[in-house]
This record gives sequence, C-alpha cells and structure tokens, in this order.
Amino acid sequence: MFDVVIVGGGPVGACAGALLAGAARALSVALLEPRPPAPLPAGAPVEARVVALSRASERLLVSAGAWPQIAGPRLSPYERMRIWHESVAPASDAVLVFDAADVGEPNLGYIVENRLLQWALLEAFAKAGGHIERASLVSLEITSGHVNVHTSTGMLSARLVVGADGAQSAVRQGAGLTADTHPYRQTAIVATVASARPHQRTAWQRFMKDGTLAFLPLADGTSSIVWSADDEVAAGLLAGSAQRFAAELDRASDLALGKTRLVSERTSFPLNALAAQRYVAPRVALIGDAAHVVHPLAGQGVNLGLLDAAALAQQVAAAVSAGEDPGALRVLRAYERWRKSEVVLMSTAIDAFDRFLAHGAGPLAQLAQRGLSWVNRAPELRRVFIRRALGMSGELPRSAR
Repeated sequence: MFDVVIVGGGPVGACAGALLAGAARALSVALLEPRPPAPLPAGAPVEARVVALSRASERLLVSAGAWPQIAGPRLSPYERMRIWHESVAPASDAVLVFDAADVGEPNLGYIVENRLLQWALLEAFAKAGGHIERASLVSLEITSGHVNVHTSTGMLSARLVVGADGAQSAVRQGAGLTADTHPYRQTAIVATVASARPHQRTAWQRFMKDGTLAFLPLADGTSSIVWSADDEVAAGLLAGSAQRFAAELDRASDLALGKTRLVSERTSFPLNALAAQRYVAPRVALIGDAAHVVHPLAGQGVNLGLLDAAALAQQVAAAVSAGEDPGALRVLRAYERWRKSEVVLMSTAIDAFDRFLAHGAGPLAQLAQRGLSWVNRAPELRRVFIRRALGMSGELPRSAR
C-alpha cells in the first residue's frame, strides 16, 4: 500500500512526486510512467519543445531537488519581453517592454527543453525514494479506505491517487469528474529557427488578427517559435515548404529578428481550453492539464501545473504530519479551493488577451491594443505586470517562495 500513486510522469506529475517523496515526514509514493525519457546526449541539438519557467517555478524546482540537473549550458535565461500588436512596428515606442532590471531581478525566467525538465524531475523523484512503475493506467477502483490502481503490469493500492495524465485524463474519467472544454479554432505550430539578428535574451511576442507569434530565446542562439494561428492559416503554413514557411514567418514577425530559417521540423497541435468542474473527489486529485488547459500565448500552462503540484504536496504533507488521511476529501478540497481560484484568474486574463489583442475588432479591442503602450508608459503598473510574469503574486506554496 502506497500513500500516494501519481498517474503521469510528465514535468507536473514528476514534480508532485519529488515534493511528496522528499517531504519532511517521508511518504511512500509511486508514479506511473510507461516511457520515462532518457537523458539528453551531451552536445545534442536543442529540442523544439520547450517551456518557459517563471521565478516561482525555479524556486519550487530547487525545493524538489531538480534544479542542479537543469541549471547547465542548455538552460536559457531571458531578461526582457517585447510585446506588440501588428498595428505598430516592432521597434516602436508603443511596444510593451518588460525588463528584469526594472524589478531588480537577474532575469524574467528561463527557457528549458521539456525533455530535460521531465528527466531532471524524475531523477529527483527517484533520488528522494520514489518508485517509478513503467506502466499505464487501466482502471481505478475507489473504495472508502483506498484506491486500487489497475495498471498494464499489475495492481497498486494507495490512499490517494493524483491524476497528472493530461487533458485526456483517464484518472479524471475514472473518478467520475467532468470538464468543460471549448476549441479556440487555432493550431499551435512549434519549431526552432535561426535568425539574422541575435535574440538578445529577449522573448518576442506579436499579436495579429489571425493569431499570436512568439519567439523564445534558446541557449545556442536559435529561437523556439510558438505560432498560434487560426486553423485555416495554420493548415497553409504546415503544407508549404520550409522556404515558404520562413517567408511567412518573416512577414508575421515583421522582421523583428531579421530573416529566419527553419532548423527543425514543424510540429503542431490543436488548441482547446479545458476546465475541470471539480479538481478532487474522494481519494483523487487532479493537477496540471488534467485539471485545466489554457491558451499557450502567455506560456503559463506548465507553471500553473507546477504550482498545482506544490500546493497539493504542501496540503498532503501537512495533513499526514497531523495524523490525517492524505486522501480525505477535507484535505483535498482545501487544495481545490486554493488552486482553482488562482487558475480561473489566470485563464480569464489569458482568454481576454487572445480575444481582444489577437482576434479583436471594435472599440474594446482598440482600447486593449492601445493599452500596451499605456502600460509601457506607467512604470509602477509595468512592475506589477513583471511581478505577475515572474509568478511572484498570488498565494504561493512555501516551496515556490
């Protein structure tokens, strides 16, 4: 019998495991992950699939014991963000600029490969005494005292099951939890590109009437792009040649970094919002994409999930230290109240950015577009937004402070 079984060994599930297994009162924790990643070979090209880590995420990764494996030559800190609407030039005074120096920070966060982040967290989990089960979930059998977790290799029992198994969560379905979903009717295109001008350790983002384009600075001087384009636009971008794609990218970026060329394959995925109506049920808790999926334009999906993991670990560890059952609904509802309010606030703001800056028309959209330059001219308001980008506002778990 384990105290906790986590289903899903991506960064969010692995982070929850590392924090729980390393808690002051040692918990027995198992994690289901059928295909743990191998470490990246030395000198391997930077992978296209990356995530942006906030300062809060950095701190909780230190608490989880994973940061020493991440903080190396493949990690790319970024010091500035430049955000603008297509109605202004990328070098215009109307561009919203966030600079870490304005709040006395060395950077605004880091760009890291998803595979490196996942591997480092699984290593930290194993080092803390966690057990990795190379299996996938088949079904759950929830009783009043425990959960039987039927897997592709056998059965595990636990007092608490954590669903960290993504938007199509089998744990969510097995626990009878429901989710509201809606399509953005957009497709995210991800690729690595080289540019004629250096990225200057700056994240660049342009809002356009048919989507949002972001350049994320990588450690080797290239950039990872995330182009969230309307479905019909994305279909044409994916069907064209590499040269045609680069020409369209140059047009969409308004040559903010000069001419570009693809240095990786293009990958894509449809964009859909998801919000679980409840994050918890008796002996079950959802974290990360199993509980909520937001638009990638703000780069907050993984950060929100890591904070879920830290908040749940804090609540469960405190309950166990007080002699309580970690799967008790009272314990889990405290986690749900905490994180659901934070996630709703962030997802509402992100959807407003997509609606009024990327796709908006009319007076409200024009007001939002002008608002970027207004914020840029208001230093104190800009610092508020920078602190939010750093992830240092709101009610943070202790491990993220």
